[in-house]
Amino acid sequence: MLEHFLSVLMNIFALVAALVLGPAASAPGESTMIETRASVRFHDLRLPSGVRLHYAEQGPATGPAVLLLHGYTDSSFSFSRVMPLMPPTVRVIAPDQRGHGKSDRPEQGYAVDDFASDALQLMDALQVPAATVVGHSMSSFVARRMAEKAPERVTRLVLLGSAPKADNAGMHELMTAVNDLSDPVDAAFARGFQESTVLKPVPADFMDQAIEGSRTVPARVWRAALSGLIAWAPGAAPTCPTLVLGGDRDSVFSKAEQEALATAIPGASLDIVEGIGHALHWEDPERFVASLARFLDR
Repeated sequence: MLEHFLSVLMNIFALVAALVLGPAASAPGESTMIETRASVRFHDLRLPSGVRLHYAEQGPATGPAVLLLHGYTDSSFSFSRVMPLMPPTVRVIAPDQRGHGKSDRPEQGYAVDDFASDALQLMDALQVPAATVVGHSMSSFVARRMAEKAPERVTRLVLLGSAPKADNAGMHELMTAVNDLSDPVDAAFARGFQESTVLKPVPADFMDQAIEGSRTVPARVWRAALSGLIAWAPGAAPTCPTLVLGGDRDSVFSKAEQEALATAIPGASLDIVEGIGHALHWEDPERFVASLARFLDR
């Protein structure tokens, strides 16, 4: 079954790569489409909190939903190498979280709980009753908080590049450096930060765009989001099926931390990929989708 699924995915990838840009159109409800690229649709949507989120979406509105939540100072672009590989029957939603990408940058509200509330409000607005939630790095903790706040809304969890908690020595070292940032964020700093997270090389144009995206995040958001991440404390363990997924050469959250996380969550599956750093979905998107497919197929 897995081999057939992966074969379908590769056919989809070839088809998507051959598509021509289509014209933009209006989306129903409060969401306004502002850009279309291949099969991915881009929208803006204002949440009940007043925060406007930009998000990417593909697949049918009636399909099973997968919510992709990006890491610290990234955006929905973080999953641009993954989305073409996803099956056409799945509704994929990838938001720019507040302060990131093309979403609003409010003066406050960058705790893990704030990001989790935004994600749940986005699901409400898009009439998504429940979803598989994939959270990378910072957003792995956001995904866990979503499962604590609304367990009935999270059918499965994928914790990518994660740990039992973010309060480790590396995060505090980063906080010291981030405290000295000013706008515009120094290009060399942003490059050093992003390049330090990967072990396996990624396409240069992809990395360049990821770095420029990080530079658009205000220095105050770099500080507030990281401070909120370090301050986060775990609550009840998730009760839904959970996959802890990452690389054995992760420089942010070690292999031992990932293993400890899987042990702490009853029934969690662990998939550690050799020769991969902190961003499996960047470094080997095909392997990421294969792992996700196996998990969803169980």
